[in-house]
Amino acid sequence: MSLLHNGLTPRLKPLSSRKGATLSVLDIGTSKIVCLVAQLVPMEGLEALRGRTHLARIVGIGHQRSLGIKGGAVVDLEAAEGAIRQAIHAAERMAKVEIQSVVVNLTGGRLASQHFEGAASVRGGSVSPTDVQRVLATASAHTLRPGQAVLHALPTGFSLDAQPNIVEPCGMIGERLGVDLHVVTSDAAAARNLMLAVERCHLGIETVVATPYAAGLSALVDDEAEMGVVVVDMGGGTTSVGVFAGGHVVHVDALAVGGHHVTMDIARGLTTRVAAAERLKTLYGSAMATSSDDRDMIAVHQVDEDERDVPHHLPRSHLVRIIRPRVEEILELVRERLKNAGFAAQAGRRVVLTGGASQLVGLPDLAKKVLQGQIRIGRPLGIKGLPEAAKGPAFSAAVGLLVYPQVAHAEHFEIRASRHAATGTDGYLSKVGRWFRESF
Repeated sequence: MSLLHNGLTPRLKPLSSRKGATLSVLDIGTSKIVCLVAQLVPMEGLEALRGRTHLARIVGIGHQRSLGIKGGAVVDLEAAEGAIRQAIHAAERMAKVEIQSVVVNLTGGRLASQHFEGAASVRGGSVSPTDVQRVLATASAHTLRPGQAVLHALPTGFSLDAQPNIVEPCGMIGERLGVDLHVVTSDAAAARNLMLAVERCHLGIETVVATPYAAGLSALVDDEAEMGVVVVDMGGGTTSVGVFAGGHVVHVDALAVGGHHVTMDIARGLTTRVAAAERLKTLYGSAMATSSDDRDMIAVHQVDEDERDVPHHLPRSHLVRIIRPRVEEILELVRERLKNAGFAAQAGRRVVLTGGASQLVGLPDLAKKVLQGQIRIGRPLGIKGLPEAAKGPAFSAAVGLLVYPQVAHAEHFEIRASRHAATGTDGYLSKVGRWFRESF
């Protein structure tokens, strides 16, 4: 089956650069679910964010602890539906609107990249839009392994005869046109179940976006995406990687390990509750040791035989010795994945760490040692109306979903999949939801 027929997720209609819109997005993660409602207003391109056509102003936000999600994938449909409903409801109340459909992200389901090439002869001497569509169709004729769904199909560069790296071939003269097509895939079952959880909340799905792509759209400036950069989105249950070069995302990968694994290591190592371990990590945790760690004492609440909280005082160095090996493991896995995919050179230039788990003290210093590159923490850029608590790295992917409609025109899809293909429910739940909304 060709990759175009594997496009199970709905395709988003590109946003006109001259028209405003109200957009709702849903960031479904392992640790939190965020719903944002924003007004997109056309604007002149900002110097640092030239790829954007609209200014996003947040008018509603809903934030809820995630349930029923593990490793970025749905493992309990009822629990996931309940958490999504609460986040949606909070955003609707704040924005004073009724959300009909959302743009959703996907982190689990073994995100992966594949690259295809296509070529076609130019008819008429100069390249026409028809020639571009023909060569894209040729590249899209490749087959994927069974059980995979296409999330993105992005042309990363054209060639005309012997000239490579052409951005816009239309109007140029040549005989043979070629294209490189980057296809981002996931497990079809993971995409279906994520979409089903959202549709059970009587919401339509505009499209599904790979999380590292969304995080990069939010946290990068154009110069970084052009020169080459690796975005490492460190979430609660997953760490996803996006490589950007030449202004395009050229590689995507994901690991089923994240900040929650650090918390569990602390809970086991200090024999304390998970909630207490999360608090210790947030308040006192660090990925790098300091000279004062042996002198700084922290209170660890352990449960004794009578199920009473008994505080024990330990040096902070004990906590750091538990945290560092797991964080090193995550960074080393990222390094190995990049090396195996042939993108180790990008890691040597610049790395942007984002996501909630990237806020750990000392992480940039440790990442510099492991990944051997210039490291910075990435936060959402070019957004208005976010509360102070939502301006950190944890909200990069959610804000990136607001940016995605502004760049969706770059994707290539000939076939618009129906919701029947997406969820196997023939859109029944969505139809029932619409009937309720229209009737009552």
